[in-house]
Amino acid sequence: MNEAEIADILRQFLWAAVWMGAPMIGTALIVGVVVGLFQALTSIQEMTLTFAPKLIAMLLVFWLSAGHMARMLTNLFDTVVLRAIAGG
Repeated sequence: MNEAEIADILRQFLWAAVWMGAPMIGTALIVGVVVGLFQALTSIQEMTLTFAPKLIAMLLVFWLSAGHMARMLTNLFDTVVLRAIAGG
């Protein structure tokens, strides 16, 4: 295995990490903006108001996308890791 193959495997794993993390990061961004707008409109400055909705939304999105993440990791392991171990 040469350096180019190792770099390609690393690139594939980094893209998989980006695609697996994107739904939760996007959810946190959207919920954060909505809660921020709500706080600005109502002048409520409670710290738990920003934390709790984000946590609940991110847990829900993680629960909904966990199967997709597991399939993605399994596919990556089957197509990249096992082939690299086998030398093909």
